Amino acid sequence: MLQLDFTVFPELRTPRLCLRSITLADAPQMLLLRSDEAVMRYIDRAPAETLADAEALISKMISSQQDNTGITWVMAFADHPDTLIGSIGYWRMMPEHYRAEVGYMLLPAYWRKGLTKEALLAVIDYGFNQLGLHSIEANINPANDASAAILEATGFVREAYFRENYYYNGVFLDSAIYSRLRTAARLDTIPPPAV
Repeated sequence: MLQLDFTVFPELRTPRLCLRSITLADAPQMLLLRSDEAVMRYIDRAPAETLADAEALISKMISSQQDNTGITWVMAFADHPDTLIGSIGYWRMMPEHYRAEVGYMLLPAYWRKGLTKEALLAVIDYGFNQLGLHSIEANINPANDASAAILEATGFVREAYFRENYYYNGVFLDSAIYSRLRTAARLDTIPPPAV
């Protein structure tokens, strides 16, 4: 079983991004992100309405990190690391199965620039080569074509389609489950760590 320890936060860098720990100082930007109608369209959760909502969400993310059940990175530009433009993380860790579920969101002003793919590749690399994951899962609303395209471009394959398995806001919704294995044979596959 994986032994998870996020007491020392793993800041990640990509050519354009700094993926850093989240703090309560990020609450105003988190409120912008989690209250944006376009961002929340396929999240199927209630949007944030107040700064207190954003602070509560951040506190939950910090608690998950402290008890090693999840880890969230702020997506920020490397030259503006204090300004949250999105978030990405492993929301659900399954250490007994060497598996984790990944999720991400980005402010619309930064869509279609390859930033989510860039961040996701860094988080995949960390998951496989630092955490020792065997597989990474993503659960999306099947209507979210942009998210499906990002997952497929980073080596994920759709493994399942569940009909009306999620109840939100008075409606039963479908879910699509994507997965990427450490051993996925693709050009952009991250190599296994040296032994």
